[in-house]
Amino acid sequence: MDLLQRWIALAGEDTRHIGADLAARYGEPHRRYHTTDHLIAVLDLVDELAGHADDPDAVRLAAWFHDAVYDPQRGDNEERSAVKAERMLADTDLPPETVAEVARLVRLTTTHAPGPDDRNGQVLCDADLAVLGSDPRTYAAYASAVREEYAFVPDEHFTIGRAGVLRSLLDLPALFHTPPARERFEARARQNLRTELMLLEAGGP
Repeated sequence: MDLLQRWIALAGEDTRHIGADLAARYGEPHRRYHTTDHLIAVLDLVDELAGHADDPDAVRLAAWFHDAVYDPQRGDNEERSAVKAERMLADTDLPPETVAEVARLVRLTTTHAPGPDDRNGQVLCDADLAVLGSDPRTYAAYASAVREEYAFVPDEHFTIGRAGVLRSLLDLPALFHTPPARERFEARARQNLRTELMLLEAGGP
């Protein structure tokens, strides 16, 4: 099933235009990591973790919208993506409470810190951060792609900012919240983050 058909299966044929718009956004030429491949990976893992969610389809919709707006030179991409979800989904047959939940979940990807009872949020955040727990080669490709997205930032400033992000992630009591994702990704993610931080501080690649 191609990406647009996947959207239609989720949201209905009458929302094809929304799916087409979103698919085009993930294909924007300035993206290097936040691409169609990332969207597919998130959707696939949401499917795997769907049994943990209270509303799996709301999580799937949020996955589609979570990077709908992505401009590395701005710091409000999650908010702008959430607003886009609210506006675009308001014209569908979805109930208002579902639209509100989708937007809430998109905003949650700013912090990736869902509450202990936020099962929907836990699934989305785990799916979005799963790359952190990938094998070393895949993680290195991810880190390189992120650097390419911030090519406009001088190395010194990027190193400071990226190191801050890595430390904030390592400071979280848990990176992953659903039992399957925690077992599969947590230990390897922390090792990957520590390795990248060490290389940054050493001035390595």
